[in-house]
Amino acid sequence: MKYITRPVYTDRIKPFIGKQIIKVLTGQRRVGKSYIMFQLMDFIREENPSANIVYINCELEQFTSIKTSNDLNEYLRDKFSEETVNYLFIDEIQEIDSFQITLRSLFAENKCDIFCTGSNARMLSGELATYLSGRYIEFNIHSLSFAEFLKFHKLERGNDSLMQYLTYGGMPYLPNIGLNDDLPFEYLKNVYSTILLKDVVSRENIRNISFLENLVLYLSDN
Repeated sequence: MKYITRPVYTDRIKPFIGKQIIKVLTGQRRVGKSYIMFQLMDFIREENPSANIVYINCELEQFTSIKTSNDLNEYLRDKFSEETVNYLFIDEIQEIDSFQITLRSLFAENKCDIFCTGSNARMLSGELATYLSGRYIEFNIHSLSFAEFLKFHKLERGNDSLMQYLTYGGMPYLPNIGLNDDLPFEYLKNVYSTILLKDVVSRENIRNISFLENLVLYLSDN
């Protein structure tokens, strides 16, 4: 798989590979948590070609049957090997009800090295502390820094590049769209709507959505 590396995060996480602690990558939607996870998996394969890596992406159709901790237990029943080191990667783990039950059990039995990602919609730090108290370390993933923006878009440092960064922001998928015409804004509007409506509104059970949208515009403008 082709991707642009983000060592600012992978270099922070790598020292914890093989350590008895659950690694949790959190952050808003579409900031590249999954691709950082891919980079970690590739690093493990390079360091230990015989490693057994189990990968679950809760947004893929093949894993839609995993809805609860019991489903997760059943899926993992025969996935680990006693002959090598086992690694478990779960993307968007908040989609699995009571996931913490399975993770705490795997942690207690030291069956595998655990990595997972979760969107801030249901994986805020306070909740993580409740779910996995004393068993995890959290890495908060953000959109691209200016230096990363230059790297992703193959731009030279300068005022023009800075204005593009301030105009379009640092969502990692933008290089696939380009920074021309109105295409980036259409993509960014969709990301914004998803975060505002699916995450904020559903999480907080907000009824007056039009007021919330006006409030967000006011705060942005000021």
